[in-house]
Amino acid sequence: MKRLYVIASALMLAITVAAQPSWVKKATKSVFTLKTFAADGALLGSANGFYVGKGGEAVSCFAPFKGAQRAVVIDAAGKEYEVACILGANETYDVAKFRVSVGKTQPLTLAKSQLQEGASVLLLPYAQTKRVPEGAIRKSETFNVNYAYYTVALQMPENTVGAPLLNESGEVVGLMQQPASLADTLNYAVSALFADSLKTTGLSINDRVLRSTGIKKALPDDLGQAQLSLFVGSSALDSLAYTQLIDDFIQQFPNHPDGYTYRAQQYVNGSRFADADRDMQKALKVAEKPDEVHYTYSRLILQKMIYMPEDSYGAWTFDRSYDEAGEAYRINPLPTYRQQQAVVRYAQERYDEAGAIYEELFSSSLRSPELFYAASACKEQLKDSVGQLALLDSCVAQFSRPYLKEAAPYLLHRSQLLMDMNRYRDAVSDMNDYETLMKTQVNSNFYYMRFQAELKGRLFQQALDDINEAIRMAPQSDLYYAEKASLQVRVGLLDDAIETATTCIQLAPEHSDGYLFLGLAQCLKGKKDEGIQNLKKAGELGDTQAEELIEKYSK
Repeated sequence: MKRLYVIASALMLAITVAAQPSWVKKATKSVFTLKTFAADGALLGSANGFYVGKGGEAVSCFAPFKGAQRAVVIDAAGKEYEVACILGANETYDVAKFRVSVGKTQPLTLAKSQLQEGASVLLLPYAQTKRVPEGAIRKSETFNVNYAYYTVALQMPENTVGAPLLNESGEVVGLMQQPASLADTLNYAVSALFADSLKTTGLSINDRVLRSTGIKKALPDDLGQAQLSLFVGSSALDSLAYTQLIDDFIQQFPNHPDGYTYRAQQYVNGSRFADADRDMQKALKVAEKPDEVHYTYSRLILQKMIYMPEDSYGAWTFDRSYDEAGEAYRINPLPTYRQQQAVVRYAQERYDEAGAIYEELFSSSLRSPELFYAASACKEQLKDSVGQLALLDSCVAQFSRPYLKEAAPYLLHRSQLLMDMNRYRDAVSDMNDYETLMKTQVNSNFYYMRFQAELKGRLFQQALDDINEAIRMAPQSDLYYAEKASLQVRVGLLDDAIETATTCIQLAPEHSDGYLFLGLAQCLKGKKDEGIQNLKKAGELGDTQAEELIEKYSK
């Protein structure tokens, strides 16, 4: 009887061992514990996770990463490794993909097909090879078109959140989610394929979820997305983080010029011109389109010459900037490169040459209001108002009526030139068009400027309307009241002038204008005694016209 009992026990042990899948021991080496820490070193959270790639790529829960500044994984052998960067994250399903700073890793195989209800599954805890919980799929739901979210009939042991859920063949089907209670017999797993699909994009720098962790975010694998990261990062990151991003780009894409040109820009910003020059030389060596690098080179040199002229670096001059743009044009004759040469010559105050290049470009694809305006600026510097006006006319002619808002600055600039040329009514016409386009943005200064043009153009009613509008917008300006009183005296509205001048004096009793126009209006009304007293007061306050007027009206 005793012999039969021993045989039965041996058979039972054989059955138990046989029931343990052969792949479990090997698979356990791919499972680890994740621990995250705050800036002060305090433990923030922990979870299980597992490798999905041979280069340290791994997945786990995202929750422990929130607020973390550092993270490590501890493998089945008890060895600890730093988490290098986040590769992607999804807060809704609480999953993250990241890279561990470790050599070659042994990934688990991910199941390509979705399990059906009733399928057997196993949960593989960290460092556990003997007691592997088994369960069955109770429900399989599809999300994001291709991924499964499983309800599993299985009781989760303690500390198994983030552990892999595998099918009978040892392929991972899911990543275990946080249970409501350890006593629950129904738990949930999110598709491992979904976790593995997570990745950063060019816009991830501004992603709310990724910004919630201080762990470094990986640069996208796609070159185009990585280039977008450089662009977005220039305004979204602090200088230290942005410098690190550029260095990561150079390490990841050493044969692409963008990393070197962006770093050169950083060096220029820090007045490290020799370092910037070296990086631009590196960019030229690897560039498939060297014309673009020469163009960037020209712009960097010009930036230095305009904004940091006091910082000496003999290799960079205006002529060098011009030559770099010229080399870009020689390689690929794009009008943009020729335009850059015009910009350089303008900065050198060689306005004739700059203007000639702009005029050359009128027949190119760059023909635009901006190009004609730039050419007109050259004529302005050369004091050629006739040529300047002709080019501003061509600038405005690039728009058709009704004008777009983009025409507004050109109309305003032309109106100012017309005023300088004593063509006041034409200036008023341009300012009328400007007001139509910018009605909600014009201020009292605009109405005062148009008032002056209308006054000189003898458009008195329009001038009176505009000075009233200026006063409405800036009721404390004594200047506007003085100008209004002056106009009212001029057109014979003497009672109105007396009232306006009185208000002017109330606003600024220390200024002479109010007294001058009040005294003049009173004299013209026949109230010479009162008027002369106010003119004397204006004289006392320094008005040079007062004495002449006193002499005139004292007779």
